[in-house]
Amino acid sequence: MASQSGTGAATLTFMGYRDELDSDVRRLLNELCIELGFCLAPGDIRRLCESPPGDVDSFTGAVFEAEGMGDMSYTDLRRQVRHVVDQHMSRWLEADDEPTR
Repeated sequence: MASQSGTGAATLTFMGYRDELDSDVRRLLNELCIELGFCLAPGDIRRLCESPPGDVDSFTGAVFEAEGMGDMSYTDLRRQVRHVVDQHMSRWLEADDEPTR
């Protein structure tokens, strides 16, 4: 599965199956809700699962936009959210590098 961002750069080419990506994004969003209180509305969750941003900063920004906190005034909180997003996306890349059985 490969998607393209508006800039033409390939994004999220590292996930082979739609269901796996959806589950990975849901796990990420669940952790953000439980750990940091970023509990998105069902429509926002669906949108991010269907078309997740392909890099850490874009995904972090999308979470803040969905929460209505799109400005950059929440720097410490943004750093915390970005850390969680980065941990999850790094695991997605690692899982994709593992040989399939």
